Amino acid sequence: MREDPRATGPASCAAAPVEQGQQGQQGQLDRLARLDWQVFGERYWDRQPVLIKSVAPAPFDAHEVFETAVAAAHRGGPFGVPSYAGFAVGGEPQSDPGDFLPQPRDGSFAGYHQRLVRQLSGEPYSLSLQAFHAFHHPLWARERAFFAGLWARVGQPVPTAFTTLVHGTYERPLAEALPRQRVATFLYVLGGRQRMRFGAADRGASFTVEADPGDLLYWPSHLAPVAEPYAGWASTGVRVSVVREGRDAASELYDLLHDVTPETLLTSDPDPAGPAPAAEEGLLVPDAGAGSELPAPLERALAHFRSAGARGPLEERVARQSLRHWTAGGFRPVPPPAPRGRFGDDDVVRATERVLWTEAAGRRLFSACGHVAATELPAADLSAVLRVLNSGRPLPLRELTPAAKGLLAELTAFRALERL
Repeated sequence: MREDPRATGPASCAAAPVEQGQQGQQGQLDRLARLDWQVFGERYWDRQPVLIKSVAPAPFDAHEVFETAVAAAHRGGPFGVPSYAGFAVGGEPQSDPGDFLPQPRDGSFAGYHQRLVRQLSGEPYSLSLQAFHAFHHPLWARERAFFAGLWARVGQPVPTAFTTLVHGTYERPLAEALPRQRVATFLYVLGGRQRMRFGAADRGASFTVEADPGDLLYWPSHLAPVAEPYAGWASTGVRVSVVREGRDAASELYDLLHDVTPETLLTSDPDPAGPAPAAEEGLLVPDAGAGSELPAPLERALAHFRSAGARGPLEERVARQSLRHWTAGGFRPVPPPAPRGRFGDDDVVRATERVLWTEAAGRRLFSACGHVAATELPAADLSAVLRVLNSGRPLPLRELTPAAKGLLAELTAFRALERL
């Protein structure tokens, strides 16, 4: 990869003053007056919970979050049920939430809450929306920029961070990770007041935290707090959970190979491993005394896929996935691209995102905002164009080749350019 993939993020503030919590050593919670990612990484990351008051800049905007909630709640899944939404009334999950999900006519979470109070006659309800960042590019970009300062100090997560909206008058337990995984969690409060209880009262180590709108609460993976909303009040928050233990190799392999077809693996070049085994050839299990050798058809199949994976289309796929990972900033899936841009000779553009590129299987690939495309530009020309863009300087289009203009059209679709 030709550009440094490490995120830079916003500059951190000066060292934040700490107000010590109460309840003794195990039940202590620090409160920070402002966020400093360096201080956070040294004192709290994977160590202890902390509450940061009135975080600025905010990782989420209430208007953007509501727009995203409307979009996410109505994305169709199997049998017409929204695939990312979970809704419960009085603790009972609703298989068909109907019009209990956010609607554009609600206008805000306050309007949504008022409508549900009328429809449900005051019964408690909860809404959760998974994979939340994938439905709204401005929200995704704001979230990614906010956490870039943390990734620069502790490393960008390999499995994507989970983003989940939680809203309602009570909160259901959220299965944000696989059973074997442990996640560190950030909770940003958008509305209402969130009360979280840490520890177990029977061990004398329990303590309660109250977070107000604009506050950011963090707890490491070894803690599992319980939400205690105020009766009759609706609270709204966004959780960002980061896998710290129990990375799942199967899911990461699925991410790489889930849409691979035979055509992805096979090339027109002669295969040194020979053809794959014919469908009618028997796959005999070796005798117990035959050692660990595979049957001949399986040996040939294994050699075939090793050869195919060492070059060609699969090599390019690995490069594409790597580019997607680095430019997504820890939050995948990313929002879909916009329509390709169209330019005239008098147009001038400037990059709003860093663009990475690499070469794989004889093709040059470029990436921004978690999207990847190929270009016919020679490596020297591609490097020259991206050097100007990544420097932040304006780039006039008048003297560019058609291939270079095509590159810029793709980057516009990725939302990595602005027209001056």
